Amino acid sequence: MDNNKEIEKKGFIESPIDKNLDLAFEIRKMCKEKNAIVLAHYYVDGEIQDVADYVGDSLGLSQQAASTKADIIAFAGVHFMAETAKVLSPERKILIPDLFSGCPMADSMPAEIFEEFLKDYPDHIVVTYVNTTAEIKALSDITCTSSNAKKIIESLPKDQKIIFGPDKNLGSYINEITGRNMVLWDGVCSVHDNFSAERLKTLKNDNPDAKVLAHPECNKEVLLLADMIGSTAGILNYTKNTDYQKFIIATEPGILHKMKKANPEKIYIPLPPKNPRMEMSICRNMKKHSMAKLYNALKYELPEVLMSEELMEKAKRPIERMLKIS
Repeated sequence: MDNNKEIEKKGFIESPIDKNLDLAFEIRKMCKEKNAIVLAHYYVDGEIQDVADYVGDSLGLSQQAASTKADIIAFAGVHFMAETAKVLSPERKILIPDLFSGCPMADSMPAEIFEEFLKDYPDHIVVTYVNTTAEIKALSDITCTSSNAKKIIESLPKDQKIIFGPDKNLGSYINEITGRNMVLWDGVCSVHDNFSAERLKTLKNDNPDAKVLAHPECNKEVLLLADMIGSTAGILNYTKNTDYQKFIIATEPGILHKMKKANPEKIYIPLPPKNPRMEMSICRNMKKHSMAKLYNALKYELPEVLMSEELMEKAKRPIERMLKIS
């Protein structure tokens, strides 16, 4: 089997797997044998979350990637997350089960166009969301996540001019709560921006005892109806640490897996998208990963995330600055 050609065509290793094989057991076995760990985002399928060494949001995953002693990191998340892990741990082999698990929001900010955009704002500090390619990070002064965006912006002088991108919804929210007037790149998350305020109003009327928990990537109409606005990890922790029993969740529904495991007696209602025929707004790139792809990635140690040393060095500086502040 020509693994490189298969990856180039499909984005993952497709190798026959015995149907009787206990994939979770075999994955954990390979991790022990190869000194590997599995990092997974809250939005991937629940069975991958259950086999992972660590499940978290972008900030937590970055911190884990920076501190691990493993030789291999198998990263179940979208591509920019695996890139960040490689930037923070260049000496380690970073695997991603599906190489084509991209992020439309990250792709909405091409490096060559953003570099031209920056020329119009020479006196601005560039703060970019971690949901960007390594090439964009290399053009940035500091990165942030939804968990620490407010803290990062408030660490800068109040009169400092700032460019923020690519998510204009998160940027607008941070502008409002910090009183800043950042220049915003015109990008959105296709999942969070697609949540329906009208359907949320109906759900609130039908469930008056439910608390609305929303990610700041949501559109403003949804955020105005939220009882709590926070990162993925923040939303999860809220459901764990409150006495409220019912929640309307305005983020990718993969997070419900951890919520139900932590508090199975509570009720979680995923907010539907604007399309009336759809019940949930799903990140299909996160869902590209599967247990079979993860197993094959660890077995063959492919697909591997690679980039030049020069790019990694440039992209590392804004990430390290973020981690230091966080």
